[in-house]
Amino acid sequence: MSVTDADAYPPIEAYGVVGNLETCALVAPDGSIDWFPFPHLESPSILAAILDAERGGRFRIAPTDSFETERRYVDDTNVLETTFRTDDGTATVTDFLPPAGRTDHPKKVLYRKLACADGSVELEVELEPRFDYGRAETSIERVDGGVLAEGDEERTLLESPIDLAIDDGRITGDLSLEAGDEEWFLLRCTGAEDANTDPEAALAETIDYWADWAHDCDADGDCAFEGAWHDTVVRSELVLKLLTHAESGGIAAAPTTSLPEDIGGVRNWDYRFNWLRDAGFTVQALMNLGTADEANDYFDWFMDLCQADDPEAIQPLYGLHGDSDLEERELEHFEGYRGSSPVRIGNGAAEQRQHDTYGELLLAVDEMHRHGRELDPDEWDRIRDIVEYVREIWTEPDAGIWEVRGGAEHFVYSKVMCWVALDRGIALATDGGYDAPVGEWRETRERIRADVLENGYDEDVGAFVQSYGSDALDATGLLLPIVGFLPFDDDCVQGTIDAIEETLVEDEVFVQRYDGDDGLPGDEGAFVLCSSWFVDALALSGRIAEAQSRFETLLEYLNPLGLVAEEIDPESGAHLGNYPQAFSHIGIVNSALYLGYARGLETPGPAPMGIRLGDPVVSS
Repeated sequence: MSVTDADAYPPIEAYGVVGNLETCALVAPDGSIDWFPFPHLESPSILAAILDAERGGRFRIAPTDSFETERRYVDDTNVLETTFRTDDGTATVTDFLPPAGRTDHPKKVLYRKLACADGSVELEVELEPRFDYGRAETSIERVDGGVLAEGDEERTLLESPIDLAIDDGRITGDLSLEAGDEEWFLLRCTGAEDANTDPEAALAETIDYWADWAHDCDADGDCAFEGAWHDTVVRSELVLKLLTHAESGGIAAAPTTSLPEDIGGVRNWDYRFNWLRDAGFTVQALMNLGTADEANDYFDWFMDLCQADDPEAIQPLYGLHGDSDLEERELEHFEGYRGSSPVRIGNGAAEQRQHDTYGELLLAVDEMHRHGRELDPDEWDRIRDIVEYVREIWTEPDAGIWEVRGGAEHFVYSKVMCWVALDRGIALATDGGYDAPVGEWRETRERIRADVLENGYDEDVGAFVQSYGSDALDATGLLLPIVGFLPFDDDCVQGTIDAIEETLVEDEVFVQRYDGDDGLPGDEGAFVLCSSWFVDALALSGRIAEAQSRFETLLEYLNPLGLVAEEIDPESGAHLGNYPQAFSHIGIVNSALYLGYARGLETPGPAPMGIRLGDPVVSS
C-alpha cells in the first residue's frame, strides 16, 4: 500500500473518540474503529489500522453505497453518533463504552447501535481483530450469537444480529435497515464474553453519567467560562475525564501512540502515560471546572508516586497504574500513519532528567493548598525532601520540558521551575505552619533568580532565551510571569512576549515551541499548548481584546467535535501528533479561564496562577 494513499488513512482530526475511563477507541468518519488498545490505554492494541491500514486491524460499519457523514456527541457526553446519508436513506451508528464503575453494565464491552431514521440503508460490517499490535496469532470461530476471536492473551466476542462470514482473518457481514429499524453489535472483550447486559439501558445510563458529570454554568451560577466558548470548554473537560483512569486517577497525555508530528517523519512518540509536569495547570483547570473529586484523585495519585520514590528517582512520566518501566521499543512491522515510522511503544523520556518536573509538582501542591487541601505529615515530609533535592541539583543541566535528545543543557525554564519549587515550598511552609528550613530556602531561591536574570536573559535579543549561552527563543518564556517569576509589567517579560510574537508566532496564533536545534531530524507543527500560553500572556498583559480574538481564531482549528491534537500545521490546518491531546485541551480551558477573569467573571476559588488578588493586569 502506498503511504500517499490518503484514503487509507483519514486525517488525524477526522477521528472521534469514545472510552470507558480505562481505555479509548478512535472512530473514523466512515464508521471504522481504527484504534483500540485493551484493557487499558497503555495495553497492546486489538485494532490499530490508524498505524497500519493493512496489518493493524479495524471494526467498520458503513453503508455499501456512497454516503456523506455527519457526526456529533450526544449533548455533553462521550457518546458518539455517526450519521450516514445515502441516496436511499439515513442511518446512524452510536458508539460508546460504559464508564468503569459508573454504571451497572460491563465496562469491557464496546457498543455499536445501528438505527435507520428514514428510507432504507444497506450496510456492511467488517471486523479484523489484530491482537498485540498485530503480532499475535489470531484464531477465529463461530459461536452462538456471533464470532469469537482469540490472540495469545486477549479475546473478543462479536455479538451480532446477523450471520457473519470468516475469511483470512476477516469477519464480514451485510444487513439492510428500513426506517425505524434498530440493531446492536457488541464487541465483548476479555472478561465480558458472558456478562449480562441490556444495550439500551447501558446507553441510557452512560448518557446520564456523562451529562450529570459535565460542567454546567447555569447550575453553578457566575462562571469564568460563560460565553461563546462554553461548549468548547465543556468538550475539553470531557476529553480530560476520558483520559483519566477511573481507578488510579492518573491522566494520560493522549490515548494514542506514534501519530506523527511530521508526516513521514520520525517524531512519533507514545503518549499513553502521565507526565508529572502536567500537574499544576491540570489541577487549575480541574478545580475551576468544579471537578474537585478528579483534582483530588489526581493529587493523591502523584503524591503516592512521590512518596514511593526518593526525589532523585522521581520520573518525568509514569504509566497510569504507576508503572515506572516504560522501555521504548519500535514496532518494525507497522508502517506507521501515512508511512511515518518508527512506531514506538513505551517512552524513553521516562529515563531523562527533567528538573522542571519538581517545580510542576510544587505548583500543583500549592494550587491544591490554595483551594483548601491540607497536607498530612507524610505528604509534607515528601514535599520537603523534594525542595531539599532541588537545592542540590538546580545548578546542573537537564533534558528540559521538551525532552530534547541532543544532550543536556542549562535550560532557562528548568531553572525557573527550580525557583518555583523553592518559592511554593516557602509559601506552603509559611502558610501551613509546616516545619522547614525556610531561611535556607529563601537564600537558594534568590540565588536561582539572580542566576536566571544574569544568564537566561539576552540583552541583544531583548528576551529570555531557551538556554544559557544560546540566543534561541522558547515559548516557555511566556510562562515566566504566569508562574510568578517576574510580574507581567516587567520590561524583560514584555520584551520576551514581543520577541516570541515576532519569531515563533505565525498567522496570529500558531506558536512554535522553539527555534533551536533539538537533536532530531524533520519539522513539526505549531504547538497548540504554546498557542494557549500566548493567549494567556496577552490577556494577563492587558491586551484582552487581542487575546480574545486570537483565542477565537485558535478554536476555529478544532475539529467539528471540539477535539484537537498536540499540534496544527499552520499551512493546511491539519492536526499533527497524538490525538486528542490532554495538554492542548488543558490549555484551552485555562485560556478561557484567564479571558473570563480578565472580563470580570468570577472563579469558584482563588485567582488563577499569574494573578494576585488586587493586582491589576498591565494596561494596554
